[in-house]
Amino acid sequence: MKIIRKIAVAALVLALASCSSPEQVDVLVVGGGASGTAASIQAARMGVRTMVLEETPWIGGMLTAAGVSCVDGNNRLRSGIFGEFADSLVARYGSNEALQSGWVSNINFDPHIGQEILTNMADACGPLLTVKREAVVTDVQGEAGDWTVTFRDSRGRKQKVNADILIDATELGDIAKACGVDYKIGMEASEETGESIAPEQANDVIQDLTFVAFLKDYGPDADMTIAKPEGYDPMVFRNAALNPLSDEAAETGQTIWSPQMMITYGKTPQGRYMINWPIYGNDYYVNIIEMSREERTIELEKAKNFTLCFVYFIQTQLGMKNLGLADDVFPTEDDFPFIPYHRESRRIVGEAFFTLDAAADPYGYEKPYYRTGIAVGDYPVDHHHFRHPRWKELPDLEFYPIPSFNVPMGTIIPKNVDDLIVAEKSISVSNLMNGSTRLQPVVMQLGQASGALAALAVIKDKSVKKIGVRQLQTELLEAGCYIMPYLDLKPSDRHFKAIQRIGATGILRGEGRNIGWSNETWFRAGDPLRGEDIYLDGLLPGFNMAPGEITVGAMMQLIRGIGGAVPSGRESQWWENLGLEDYDPARPVLRLEAAVVVDAAFDPFGYFQVDYNGNFR
Repeated sequence: MKIIRKIAVAALVLALASCSSPEQVDVLVVGGGASGTAASIQAARMGVRTMVLEETPWIGGMLTAAGVSCVDGNNRLRSGIFGEFADSLVARYGSNEALQSGWVSNINFDPHIGQEILTNMADACGPLLTVKREAVVTDVQGEAGDWTVTFRDSRGRKQKVNADILIDATELGDIAKACGVDYKIGMEASEETGESIAPEQANDVIQDLTFVAFLKDYGPDADMTIAKPEGYDPMVFRNAALNPLSDEAAETGQTIWSPQMMITYGKTPQGRYMINWPIYGNDYYVNIIEMSREERTIELEKAKNFTLCFVYFIQTQLGMKNLGLADDVFPTEDDFPFIPYHRESRRIVGEAFFTLDAAADPYGYEKPYYRTGIAVGDYPVDHHHFRHPRWKELPDLEFYPIPSFNVPMGTIIPKNVDDLIVAEKSISVSNLMNGSTRLQPVVMQLGQASGALAALAVIKDKSVKKIGVRQLQTELLEAGCYIMPYLDLKPSDRHFKAIQRIGATGILRGEGRNIGWSNETWFRAGDPLRGEDIYLDGLLPGFNMAPGEITVGAMMQLIRGIGGAVPSGRESQWWENLGLEDYDPARPVLRLEAAVVVDAAFDPFGYFQVDYNGNFR
């Protein structure tokens, strides 16, 4: 009788749970990955009730649950929540040097440590942030300002939540599709994007995904060789690293790494080895985006088996039988990550469309998107397509260098649906540009911007599309984020916001540089200001400035002459109050000084509003 009674009570509880009223939040984030975690933390910090639904037991997505814990890019552009995360890693491991354990990145860490840090950051938001793990969304209903999402919780119970603003931070853009957003999959034709290196004909090819593995050294006498995986063919990996099968590499010109270089590529501070090796490694081509959940599961098991084949190759062909799957990284039965590393997703049709050409020439591009930046990146465009059977038919994608870049606000806002924000890798970019915007630091910043945008809409009781570019950028600057990718000043510097704001107007412009694998942009803060540096034509039609160096006095007269709030007779004191030194009207003014003074005299974000395309309005 007791057992029957318990069953009856449990059934009643489940019935009540399924019939209970939906929970109400201001902002609902679907997907607790790199973007979703940052979005939910930012929104909660701004004082709005926020919930994030994550399918796995871990938040952090590709940084943690997928095991891609060697960060690509932005080592010198740490800011916002990404910067806080990096600082926490430094504190946890003891130094920046400790994070340089693998040669592929300057920020390497162990996935479970990253998960703990992100969990602590989320917990610090208190009751304003609810994190529901192992929550699988089954339905999305509603419209702008009134969304209802149904999901199964970790105990299999049906739950509903209502939200004013919805953020799609899923790995593959599933929520955007459910909400009716227009989107693209695969490579656009060059005629559509204007990118010279895009293919002539569009195709549905996306980047390879990878089921990462973490290996651990079990000692010199250990034999951790796994059972030979189904379908194993050592020739598939023949050129992954120097081995008896790679003799033909000299004929093809393929670079062959030593086994030690290959293994230590993603070594973590705790001595584990991340296996996320391109080309002849464990990259795996499959396009699962439009598949059902069941079909995806089947295909991803094949990708996991492919990685097991590579592990077997490492153990048998490269003689590293002492390396086995680490049993202390992921709390999974097979010691694999919870999810694969998805490099590409659906890409929405947004209010802005960011292309490779726009990133390569921000000041010459037809739309001045650089004025609308909400996230920055400095990693080269990098695509993984090697294993697709149609590889020979695709163009030889020899990417030209780009400077560091910022991502336009309009890329996270769908054109045809309001009060939905799209983050992670599903933003409005071309297939080619996705090769840079997909990386962990950029995605975290996009998430933070999404959370800030959602919170602003709630706080101001406006639709998402009524929040201005400058409003969002101001919020991000207050949160210590870059909106322009300038290396001159860190967010902690007193004048950081001034050069960010002036740069985002285009009155003074940065200089992009390519130095080896490094992409940079500099404001040239310490250079003397020259007349040819000043761009006011879009603000003052017909304005022309004589070339050559400008003195402090001449600049002050110029600003006053076009209506700037520069006090007369108290210039020296005003100058010092701005945190500047050496007020001498006769000497050349520096670009940093000019930015600070113009920022104070004109309030550029209040005065120079822009639309999603960067045009003044």
